[in-house]
Amino acid sequence: MTLVDQVLDEIKTVMEDVDEQQLDAAEKLIVPSKRIFVLGAGRSGLMAKGFAMRLMHIGYTVFVIGETITPSIAPGDVLVSVSGSGTTSSIVELTEKAHQDGVTVIGVTSNAASPLAKNSDQVLIVPGATKTGDGVKSIQLLSTLFDQTTHITLDILTLKLSRRDHISNDSAKNTHSNME
Repeated sequence: MTLVDQVLDEIKTVMEDVDEQQLDAAEKLIVPSKRIFVLGAGRSGLMAKGFAMRLMHIGYTVFVIGETITPSIAPGDVLVSVSGSGTTSSIVELTEKAHQDGVTVIGVTSNAASPLAKNSDQVLIVPGATKTGDGVKSIQLLSTLFDQTTHITLDILTLKLSRRDHISNDSAKNTHSNME
């Protein structure tokens, strides 16, 4: 079996365990009338930023926490927090505060018992291996499997949103940067 085959098998194993009902519940919380904020550190943060970009492409008002032009999050907003372990202190602390302040939280983690999951209104469990050893075991380094499958999971959520909101690929292309 090649390395490519092994990695694809790992991704398939994780994606078979992503609960579509959790995606459906998250879809209900993300609506065009709400501001969406994303939060993550390191590679998880990059996955969150990728999700933010896709939300922008389908017409959402979306912000990345930590960017200089991001406004303050407020009650009624939605926060999507990503942490494979669900224990990254900077992510958990900001998520806890936002949740206490009336922000709706969607947590994306491999650990259903984590502080991130406990401070979320809805959790998306993406059971890929993390650097702390949670999730499906992997031949890949650190949290690579979690990152890969989080990207896919959030892209599936975006596809669900685009279908629900009747946003076509052509419509999404109109908001895509032409500077690439």
